[in-house]
Amino acid sequence: MNNKLNTSRERWKVESSDIAKRTHNPIRSIVENIVVEPNPNKKLIALSIGDPTTFGNLKPAKEVIEAVQESVASQLYNGYAASTGYPEARKAVADYSSNEFIKVDPKDVILCSGCSCALDLCITAVAREGQNILIPRPGFSIYRTLAEGLGITVRSYSLRPDRGWEINLDDLESQIDESTAAIIMNNPSNPCGSVFKRDHLLDLLNMAAKYYVPIIADEIYEHMVFPGRKFYSLASLSTEVPILSCSGLTKRFLVPGWRMGWIIIHDRQNILEKEIRKGLQCLSQRIIGSNTIVQGALPRILRDTPQEFYDDILRTLHNNSQLTYNYVVNIPGLKPIMPDGAMYMMVHIDMHSFPEFQSDLEFVQRLLAEESVFCLPGQCFDYPSYMRLVITVPIDMLEEACSRIEQFCVRHHIKSPQSRNSLEGIAIPY
Repeated sequence: MNNKLNTSRERWKVESSDIAKRTHNPIRSIVENIVVEPNPNKKLIALSIGDPTTFGNLKPAKEVIEAVQESVASQLYNGYAASTGYPEARKAVADYSSNEFIKVDPKDVILCSGCSCALDLCITAVAREGQNILIPRPGFSIYRTLAEGLGITVRSYSLRPDRGWEINLDDLESQIDESTAAIIMNNPSNPCGSVFKRDHLLDLLNMAAKYYVPIIADEIYEHMVFPGRKFYSLASLSTEVPILSCSGLTKRFLVPGWRMGWIIIHDRQNILEKEIRKGLQCLSQRIIGSNTIVQGALPRILRDTPQEFYDDILRTLHNNSQLTYNYVVNIPGLKPIMPDGAMYMMVHIDMHSFPEFQSDLEFVQRLLAEESVFCLPGQCFDYPSYMRLVITVPIDMLEEACSRIEQFCVRHHIKSPQSRNSLEGIAIPY
C-alpha cells in the first residue's frame, strides 16, 4: 500500500464552509447573548417564544393525537417514504388546501420537515448566489438566515404600521431589479399578526406579474384569523404568477415539534416546470423526506380535526389579543398595534419617553431584570423601537405580565415633547 499522498498538509487545518460562515440567525444571536438574569423574586413569564404549546394551555385535538397513535400502531410507516412524501399524505394536503377558487393536485405537494424546511427548499431552488430576494420588514428572521447563508443578497421592503402592516408597494417596487429571484410574502404575519385584505394581495400580485418575479408565500398561519377578517391564499387570486406556498401543521394544529410542513407548487402557466420543480425534487432528497409517522396520520388529521377545535383556539387567541391591547394601550410610552390573526402583537416603544435606555434591546433586558417578563426586541425582526409579545400564554399569566410591564414603564417613563410627537406618528388600525 502506498502511504504517500499528494498533499502538502503538515498539521490539522479544518475550516468551516462558506455557507456555515455566512449563516446567522438574528433572533438566536440576540437572545443567546442576553446575559441578564430575571428578577429572582418574580416568576419568569416568557412572552418571547413562538411555540403555542409551551405553557400547556393550548393542546392538540384528541383526533390529532389518536391519528398519530393509529399511525404508530399500524406498523406501516416505520420505513423510508419517497422524498416528497407518501402519495396518500400528499393527497391529504392537496384536498385540505383546495377550495372553490383553486384545485391542488397531489403532484404539486412536497412534504417537508416543518415549514422552515419548506422555506429553505424554496429559497435554495429559486435563487442563486449573487441574486437577491425581497423580504418583509419587520419580518421573521429565518428568511435572511437561509438566504444569506447561500450567498443570496437580501433586500427588505417596508410594512406600514400606520395601515395595519400593509406592504409599502412603492418601496417593494423600488427594490426589484434584473437579479431579483423572488419576493417572500408572509400572511398572516410573524411578528405583526396582520392579515392582508384581498385587494392588497391583488396589488402585490400585479406587481409580481409586471416584473415577472415569482412569490414564495409563507402561509404557516393560514386560517389563524380573528373574527371580522378573512384569509385569502395568494394562489387562489392568480393564474399568472408562479407561487410556492409554504405551510404545515405547526401552528394551527399546535404541534410544532412534529416537523410536518409542505410546499405547494402553484404554476398554472408552467413557468417553473422546466427547472424549479425538478430542483425542489432534488433538494427534497437531501434529507429523505419528512417524518413518516406523522405522514401516516396526516389524512386523518386534516380530515377529522373538528371545526370547534379551530374555533376554540381562535377564540382564545382573539380574547388574549384584546385583553393585551386594552391593557397595553393605556401604558405610558407604549403603543400596541392590534393584530388581525396569528399569535403575536407588535408594540411601539417611544424611546424618547425612556431616555435611560439606548435601544429596544436595552429596554427588554431591563424589563427582564426587573420584572421577569421576557419579550423579543424589535431588532430581532429588523425593526428597532418595537417589541413583540406572544399572546398564547394562559390568561392569568398574560394579565400578570401586562401588569408588570405597566409597573416597569411607570417607573421609567418621562414625559417630553419628543415623546408626544413620536407617538402621534403611530396610527392604530382599530
